Order: sequence, then C-alpha cells, then structure tokens
Amino acid sequence: MRQTLNVLRLHPNHFISLLFFSLALVNSGFAAPLDNGQNKITSPEGFFGFQLGSDHQIARWDKIVDYFNLLEKESGKLKIINMGPSTEGHPFLLVIISSPENLDNLERLRQVNVRLSDPRGLAEEEIKKLVAEGKAVVCQSMSLHATEIGGTQMAPELAYDLASGADEETQRILDNVIFLMIPCFNPDGQIMVTDWYRKTVGTEYEGTSPPWLYHKYVGHDNNRDADHLNMIESIYAAKILYRDWIPQAYIDHHHMGTYGARLYIPPYCEPIRPYADPLIWREHSWYGAHIAYKLEEAGKTGILNAAQFPGWGHFGFHWITPFHNIAGMLTESASAKLATPAFVHPEQLRGSALQFPDYEAQTTLPHPWPGGWWRLRDIVEQKKIAAWALLDIAARHRETVLWNAYLKAKRQTERGAKGKPAAYVISAAQHDFLTAVKMINKLLLSGVEIRQAKKEFVAGSVIYPGGSFVISLAQPKMGLIRNLLGRTFYPDNSWTRDRNGSPRRPYDMATHTMNEFMAVGVDPVDEAVAGEFEVLNGEIAVAGHVESGGQAFVFDGRLNDSFKAVNLLLDKRIPVKRVDKAVSGLKPGDFIVAATPDALSLLKEIAAQTAVDFKALKDIPGQGIHDIKRLRAAMYQRYWGGNMDEGWTRFLLEQFAFPYTSLFDAEIKKGNLRAKYDVIILPHDSAGMITGERLESWEGRMPAYPPEYRSGIGQEGVEALKAFVEKGGILVTLGEASNFAIEKFGLSVRNVVEKTDSKEFFCPGSTLRVICDNTHPLAYGMPQESLALFWSNPAFEITPSQHNERYETIVRYVERDIIQSGWLIGEKYLSNKAAMVSARLGQGRVILIGFRTQHRAQTHGTFKLLFNCLFQ
Repeated sequence: MRQTLNVLRLHPNHFISLLFFSLALVNSGFAAPLDNGQNKITSPEGFFGFQLGSDHQIARWDKIVDYFNLLEKESGKLKIINMGPSTEGHPFLLVIISSPENLDNLERLRQVNVRLSDPRGLAEEEIKKLVAEGKAVVCQSMSLHATEIGGTQMAPELAYDLASGADEETQRILDNVIFLMIPCFNPDGQIMVTDWYRKTVGTEYEGTSPPWLYHKYVGHDNNRDADHLNMIESIYAAKILYRDWIPQAYIDHHHMGTYGARLYIPPYCEPIRPYADPLIWREHSWYGAHIAYKLEEAGKTGILNAAQFPGWGHFGFHWITPFHNIAGMLTESASAKLATPAFVHPEQLRGSALQFPDYEAQTTLPHPWPGGWWRLRDIVEQKKIAAWALLDIAARHRETVLWNAYLKAKRQTERGAKGKPAAYVISAAQHDFLTAVKMINKLLLSGVEIRQAKKEFVAGSVIYPGGSFVISLAQPKMGLIRNLLGRTFYPDNSWTRDRNGSPRRPYDMATHTMNEFMAVGVDPVDEAVAGEFEVLNGEIAVAGHVESGGQAFVFDGRLNDSFKAVNLLLDKRIPVKRVDKAVSGLKPGDFIVAATPDALSLLKEIAAQTAVDFKALKDIPGQGIHDIKRLRAAMYQRYWGGNMDEGWTRFLLEQFAFPYTSLFDAEIKKGNLRAKYDVIILPHDSAGMITGERLESWEGRMPAYPPEYRSGIGQEGVEALKAFVEKGGILVTLGEASNFAIEKFGLSVRNVVEKTDSKEFFCPGSTLRVICDNTHPLAYGMPQESLALFWSNPAFEITPSQHNERYETIVRYVERDIIQSGWLIGEKYLSNKAAMVSARLGQGRVILIGFRTQHRAQTHGTFKLLFNCLFQ
C-alpha cells in the first residue's frame, strides 16, 4: 500500500511510464515475485493473472484462500487461522498480519490486549506496563454482503502490500499493530456471486446480483445477527471480536448505491444510540478524519463522512461493537455493476440522505465526484487507502489507542456501578426456562460476565431460586447489556423527524431488546446483588431427564424445544398426544407419549439433544387429549434476489426439526396442491412480489433477470392457493403477506393501519403488548400476556359479514400502554385490535399472523404461534 501511495507522488511523466510498464507486465501474464530482501513474495497479479478490481474479473474465494496460504509461507508476516467451515462448508479465515516478532509472541500480546479490555482489579501502574508492552489491535472485515465485492477483492492486495513493503510506514504498522483481517465474511455468498457473474458476463444479464439469497438462509440479513449469533459465520466473528481479541478499532467494508457519494467513511451522523462510552464517538471522528485526509491526499473524490449512516442503526457488527468498547465503524463504497463498470451522468448524482440533502459540496463532502465511469478498481483502490489509513493512525498512536481502551473499560464499569439499574436478574422460574438458557448463552458468546446463584437469594425484595442468573452492570460491557436487556425508546426529536413532522424511518428496528424478543423475564434491580454465586466460564449445557415409572410421559408444551422433541418422536413413528383441557395437573398444550419399549429407547437420546424433561405419568387421561398429526408443510420461495424472511423461516424450521418443502411458482400454478400439502406458509412479503403483479412500476429498480427467475404466481397461482384452502388446506400468512390473503381471497378482515399517514401511525420494529387466547390450539403453550414484534405490519379488524362465526381472534393488542420498547405513534389504531386471526374458508383455514412471529429467528417468544400451525 505504501508503494502505491509513493507512486502517486511521482512526476507525471514517470508515473505514466511506470503505469504502461505495469500494464504490459499484467497483460503479458507475467508479474515476478517481489524480493523483499528475505523471501520471494508473489504479487496478486502474478497469482491471479489479472489486477484485482479489473473490469469483468472477480477472484473466487477458493483461489483467494490459496493465495493467503501462499503468502503465509512466503512472507513470515501472516498467520492464517481457519475458524471452521461456513454454513455450506467453505473455509472462514482469520488472517493475522504483523511483524514476525509479534507473531512469535502472539498469545502473550493477545492476553495483554484482553486484560486492557477488562482492567478490573489492576492498579494503574500495572496498566501502564501493559500499555507499554501491548500492540494496537485493529480488525477489518470484507464483503459481509456478497454482492459488495470490493472488500474481498481488495484484501489480497492489502495483505501483499503489508507483507512485501520495506518502507518506514509499513514497518511501523507491522511493529505496532496486530491486524486481524477477515478477508471474506460470507464465503458461500462470494462463491455464489462470482459464479453467477461469470455465467452472465457477456449477456444482457451481466452485472446483476444472483436471483436468490446470497447466503443459504439469510442473504443481506447476515449483518443483522451480531447480537443473537444464529449463523455460524457470526459465531466465528464474535469469537474474534467479543472474546478472543477485543480490538480497539474495527471497520466493516461495504458497498451502497451507485448514485450518491463515492465512499462513506466514519463518523456516523445523528441520532446515536445511548450507553456507549463517549470516547467511542470521538474515536470515530479521529479515525475518520485521518481516513478522509489520506483519501484526499491520494486524489480521491466524492468522499463523505458524518452523514447518511446514523449512530443508531441495527445490531450488525459495525453498529454493535461500540458497546463492546470497540470503535466499530463502516465504509460504504458506491457500487459498480459487480465487476462491470457503471456510467453515471452528473445530473443523476444525488444526496437525499441524513445530513446530506443535496449532492453539493459541504464540509463533509468537500470534493464531489463529477460523474462518469465507475469501476470495481475504483472501489478496490479507495477501500485499500481507507483500510491502510486506519492501520497507519493506530500505529502512529499505539499508546494512546491502548490507553483509551483501558479508559473506556474502566469508565463503563464505573458508570455501571454508580448507575441504576445496578444489575439484571434472570430468575430460574421462567415460562420457558430453556429459552432463557439460550439467551444466557448468547450473552456469554458476546463476552458478558454472568453469575449463577448456587442457592436462593434476595434482590429488590424478591426471593429468587437457586440457579437464577445475575448480570452486574459494573463491568466493561455495561452499554451492551443496557441495550440488550433494558427497556428502550427510540428518540422522537428533530433528528428523527422531517421538517413537516413526519417520522424518519430508523435504519433498522427501533429496539433490539433481546429478552423481550425471546420472552425471557429480566428484572432490573437498583442495588448490587449479594449472595453465593459462581461466574460462568462457558456456555451452559442443560441436560433433560427421563423419569422412571408410569404408563406414559408428559413434557411441557410451554417449551419451544418440546416441539423439536415431538418432531424427533414423530420421525421415528412414535405417536404423540396433546392435552386440550386442564386435567390431573396437565396444562392445555402439554405433550404425552406412551411408555412403549420403542419410545423408552429414544427418549433419553431426545432428552440429551433437546434438554426437555420427560416426567412420568401414571395414566393417560381418557378425555381432553388428542393424537397429534404433523401436517405436510410447504413454504413459498421466490426469486428476485430471494426473500430473507423465507430464508430465516427455513432456518428456524430446520432448527426445530420440522420437515418442509420449498414451493416455487411453477408448482403452485399447476394446482392440485391439496394432494401433497396440508399447510402452506407465505413468508412476509408484499402482495405484488408474491403475484408478480405491478412489478413494472419498479422498472429501473428491479434487476433484469432471465425469464426463469422472474417470480410471481400470477392469477393462476392465486386461484390454486384459494382452491387449496377451500379443499381443506391451511394457508399461513406472515406479516405483510396477510394483505395478499385479505385482498385476493376476499376475507372479511381489514388492515386498520394500511392507509394511515406516518404522522398518524408509525411503528418501526418495536415490541408491543398483546393478549393470547392460550385456550385455543393455535396459542397452546403461550402465556396469556406476551410481547409481539411489530415492524410496519398489518393489524386486523374483523368486518361485519354473514359469517362472523368463521373468524377467530387468537392474539390481540392490549387496550392502552401498548408499547414495551421502540417507537409507536398512534397507539389508538392498535387498541384492542387483532394481531392474529384464523378465518375459515371452505373446508380449510387462512391464518393471518400480522406481526413478526419468527423474525430473523430471534423472536423466540412467539415461535409457538407458528409451530402450532404445523400440528393438528
């Protein structure tokens, strides 16, 4: 990289000569390995056969892995760690770059860094010694979103520049920084995108993104998983960022749209999320200013900072890391058409973003790009400059960076000790204890310190049983804990409303309160909790038990994991019954399995796998129960880039061992669906995307896909789905897909918020209070009072008709004080309105679930409302 910057300072005539000589080498297919005085180091051009970022060229992940392995052997300045297989089995790499001396002493330097990130119990003199010994730790990740290819294409060049450079600046970085590079956050998607591009290059479809999700399950939503850590790639990154290293600075390199600034760099703009140490926001400005300076110095134009991307965003990795006391940041390059250049006319450039209203020079964009051709190579170059600049400033100010890491941890711990609440208590007495354990384990993966009670204790005048958990806020990750477990209200002020009073949509949801999503009871207490506790040093492993004796076993219908147990039993053809009426200590929704020899041999295995307890039952009740039938389930899957809600739902069903079939347009249009399926799920989607109607209004924004990928069930599909229901099938519609069923099937249901102005009604990603009719089979196992995640969803009113008896409300919003966390304008529109409705149509049913019952596999508290739809 330093060599690249030196070239930019050459006399123009020399620069042109060198440029033509370099191009001749590349075009001839020859680029000699560099001799750095020790070893021959192969350049990226020499290895890949082209300059990374060249028009119509994308290096594939398998070859990039090979290059990093080669660079490790040749340079002595890289250490490659394969964190494990990705979702589809490709290597997920951590590339550590530093001086050979630092790499030889890597474990000690890691321990020093971790100690600085949690200095409790250390005297200031000890801290000073650690700062003198330690190295600044910087992490940068590339191409989390697989169509945003520039980061991963840049990574080999950046590594090569560091490995081969012998100048003072490069040596300073290697001596003073441990650089943790995640060269590809989504290996599976990188391969999908590369293969799709190579298949379509030279056709009219060149430059389009793949027509399916660029991850097996989650697509773009892989950057919404840094809190719940559902994907294996997220778990690897959390290990690096949250526990093993805890770097002082982190940048996640992304792309954005084509028609604005050329590159967004830190800092974020308003509003900011609360509870981060203020030094975090100052560090963003400090690092960002140096990055901006280096980009301007290199002659790059269209660089924007302190605008467009707010400090209150989703809990992806660059937005959650500030609450781990890491200066988590973001770059966003303007996109080309993958590796195909894009031409932009000057009049097409626009601002239209937060604190960036017009595409004109301003203090945060002093040098606008004039328009013209925009190439992948432009993206690679500017990302490399930005990445290098972060390493450079950390190297120049190593001791300041490390001392501030100590200060952030110390001050956050002090704030937690002095503030209220002082702690959160998670009782062992939960509606679904196994889900509470899952939440505890997610927090442990995030590096939160948690204590478990060895015996009964008192906190806030409440007696808690042994086995309960206490999370003190007197710890460095206080800000993370407050955001994940504390009631949250999105700001309603001049930063979040337009001049006319209309609310500005948050970047993602208005709250990320984990316990509310998961329906885990968490009690804030204002005083430090005393008692006999042990600090948890690893994930909790709960074992289920099988009691001896009795004619049958009962297991708890309130547990999400009981549904997995049922599926595992049914897979082995072991009959399962369900309780419909409270009798002999049994609750509606509980499950019963007879103590047959076949069942007994299986139950211990299932108890170990699911942690579900099977309690002995003397006799099987003679009434108030029924035999469970697992319905033959299918789910609609479309193209047009895929549907993330569908992918998440697939993941969720697989996690709980529900069999399902993916249903595409052609099969739906053929009809006769009832012969193969009992229940069909329509994931959250607009009616237009489901049917393919009115997509012409999206012209210019929808990719030009080959005909076989232009999804939509059309009128044929609508009629086939209606016939499916009328013949006894069940159609389950999630979120906005409910509007499709209401409109196309003529249901006597109205979406009461469909035509409201945002100043009258607005609710972006908030937890709302609901009442569940848990005597109804569709709500078995639910508590009567619960929380539902509402994100610009429909809410229902059953309109008067000749067949009112065909409609049932399963879940409804409470009358008042509806919001628990987030942002709600216009509570009156939801007061007492239905949130989940079952409507009989012919011999079948349409089940409308308006809220996000299984959103991103995070809303554990309402999973059962979907699961119950899949059994009879």
